[in-house]
Amino acid sequence: MDSFESIAHSFIIRIRLEETYQRPGRAEWHGHITHVPSGDRRYLKGLDGIVLFIVTYLKKMDVKVGVGWRLWRWLRRWHR
Repeated sequence: MDSFESIAHSFIIRIRLEETYQRPGRAEWHGHITHVPSGDRRYLKGLDGIVLFIVTYLKKMDVKVGVGWRLWRWLRRWHR
């Protein structure tokens, strides 16, 4: 059986809120997320990218993403 360390994933998330020049008075989240073991990094424009990035690693571990995840994605598409 695998030890916890062999199946654990660590992520570093750095985000900042930036005011937009196109829409004064509005702000957007920017930053990046890094998967520590592989060094893979994705740059973010919005917080949704955090979840999307982590779910890719969960799926590689054969974790079944449930109805809540699919509903969240559907709602996010229609909320924009």
